[in-house]
Amino acid sequence: MTVAIIPARGGSKRIPGKNRRDFCGAPMLSYPIKAALASGCIDRVIVSTDDDAIAEVARHFGAEVPFMRPKDLSDDYTGTTAVIRHALKWLKSHGELPEYACCLYATTPLLQPQDLCQALLLLKKSTRHFVFSAARYSFPIQRALLQTEDGSVAPYDPASIGKRSQDLPETFHDAGQFYWGRSNSWLSGEHRMFSESASMYLLPDHRVQDIDTPADWRRAELLYQLLHNDSDHEDLHPHR
Repeated sequence: MTVAIIPARGGSKRIPGKNRRDFCGAPMLSYPIKAALASGCIDRVIVSTDDDAIAEVARHFGAEVPFMRPKDLSDDYTGTTAVIRHALKWLKSHGELPEYACCLYATTPLLQPQDLCQALLLLKKSTRHFVFSAARYSFPIQRALLQTEDGSVAPYDPASIGKRSQDLPETFHDAGQFYWGRSNSWLSGEHRMFSESASMYLLPDHRVQDIDTPADWRRAELLYQLLHNDSDHEDLHPHR
């Protein structure tokens, strides 16, 4: 059995109420729920929340809310892993522990069902403990710049600042969409996500957007609209 667990607490200071806020015509939380249900490779979709209004939205769109998240796991300092472990421990205590569990972030309107399935297949075929979504940095991070206290500029890595981009190794970042893992690996705490215990599932840059600020939100809306306009265009002209 497989399960998707979506952490979605009520408190959000930078974008108040962002998990329930309307995004292109539907609550933000509805997008990962619908993607997980449409994937065909996830048996259960569970939302972990401390908020009754979020729980209501989750159930409306087909997710389960079999428990309410305790307050000590709902503050600004609680990590995602602790929330996933709590959910899996609850499932285990009810004799329902799945073999594979996927953490889905609530603010992922660009999430695609097929990526969930392909990443799960990658995990099943490997000996790794986790597979997570990632993307390439569009610019060599080795050539990053720092601003000094007096306002001047300094290279972050002086040894790399003069090198050509093609002479520097590619670098990647967490795409913040999904994190597949074997349930026992989530629970044991012996393996870390961003380590040799994991593999990356690469996403194209145009389907990756963190949503932490109002500007991020607007950029995500524009990306979503562009992607769906392209899809509509393909449907109208399937033979071109």
